[in-house]
Amino acid sequence: MQLKVIKADGSVEEYLHTKVIGTISCVLAEVGQADTRIAEQLAEVVTYFLYHKQKRRRVTSSEIFSVIEAVLAATKYEEAAIALSEHHFGRRLKRSRTEVVSIDIQELSDAQILFEPEQSAGRSRWDKSRIVADLVTKHSVSRQTARTIASMVEEKVFNMGITLVPASLIKQLVVGDAVAVLRAERHLQTV
Repeated sequence: MQLKVIKADGSVEEYLHTKVIGTISCVLAEVGQADTRIAEQLAEVVTYFLYHKQKRRRVTSSEIFSVIEAVLAATKYEEAAIALSEHHFGRRLKRSRTEVVSIDIQELSDAQILFEPEQSAGRSRWDKSRIVADLVTKHSVSRQTARTIASMVEEKVFNMGITLVPASLIKQLVVGDAVAVLRAERHLQTV
């Protein structure tokens, strides 16, 4: 029985044990306790709990987050649990503060629209699931690949530290990351 994950946007995907390893590994590294072996062992505990203790076929991504956090806190990795929680809430805050502006910036004078508060028409809250939906429906990209691309774009946008993002910038980031991901997938298929 393959466990299914209900994502925050309502989509459903297969549970990936490797994502849990990656999450734990990253948070351990963030607090200066990087150890792939430990990350794998803790991920085994999370996966075992989700499959055997819950007796369900579906779990939400927030439930997985809670189990990871609990496993870290219950071991000697309380600092990592705190870092994971701070990262999670930091992302939620960035998502709530970031808006997409429906403009195509071609010249410097176009950028002035970003700073005019009365130009509120054409603004929407940041939502990476829109990128996923667009890649899946308009470009026939698999949902998993689309989620990877959308996550990469989101990371770049948040690292820029801007709260008003022109739609044209998002399109350029999507194209660049899609090329990189699709090239990597093709390379892996030929190896």
